[in-house]
Amino acid sequence: MLNIQIPFDPTIIKLGNIIISWHGFFMSLGMLLAVYLCLKLKDRFNYDEDMIFNTAFVAIPSGIIGARLLFVIEYFSYFSANPSKIFALQNGGISVWGGIIGGLLGGFLFALIKRYPLLKGLDLAAFGLIFGQAIGRIGDIINGEHLGSATNYFWGVLYTDEDSPAFLHSLSIGAHHPATAYEFFGDMIILLIMLFILLRVRYYFSGSFFIIYLLLYSIMRFFVTYTRIDSNYLLDTGLRIPQAVSLLVIGLVCFVSIILYFAKRANKLQGFFARLEL
Repeated sequence: MLNIQIPFDPTIIKLGNIIISWHGFFMSLGMLLAVYLCLKLKDRFNYDEDMIFNTAFVAIPSGIIGARLLFVIEYFSYFSANPSKIFALQNGGISVWGGIIGGLLGGFLFALIKRYPLLKGLDLAAFGLIFGQAIGRIGDIINGEHLGSATNYFWGVLYTDEDSPAFLHSLSIGAHHPATAYEFFGDMIILLIMLFILLRVRYYFSGSFFIIYLLLYSIMRFFVTYTRIDSNYLLDTGLRIPQAVSLLVIGLVCFVSIILYFAKRANKLQGFFARLEL
């Protein structure tokens, strides 16, 4: 059967110890475009450029730290035996969920200290996050960063460059699911849904886009992970760690949303809501 062959060397440029890979390039480009999109949408959320840039300077490094930290936790048995590899980011190895959690936590705490509008800031960040994630996945597709399960579908991929992380995987099982491509398209569909609501729906409350982002991404990531084999299982649950995180996020978002909804209807926690809407 026909399959898609990906022949690219993962490395764009190598100058001594300096390595620029497709993964790193598109991850950096994704961060820049995420900030750019936030700047384009800022007026709809009453944010200004200084708020965006200041928050980004904290959220981006926080996201990188979180992405690496969760990856190290997921593969703790390896890193506990090779602690010097923990900081070897040039070899790859990050968790998207870790990046989301780390970036949101760092950005939220910074915005809280600076007294920025919190819910509107989360809404704006949701657009930047999903767009940045989509762009970053392009580098994963080119590099072969994540390993998919075998497939007979015509869109199955084969990595033919010997330096690709997926080269030996392709030799071993043949064509496999382009899981990162599925996530790229899923991210873009979520972004389009959010933009449609922003531009076409007249009434929405502060924080709604952040909720939509978390719910839709969690659902999408849960199912996409079924086509990947490179994530560890959570104990004996039968769930891979990204799936467990997705379910946890869905549960927390639903629980918190219900509590806040009824608290607001009962006119309780007025000071708390006023603080969020600073």
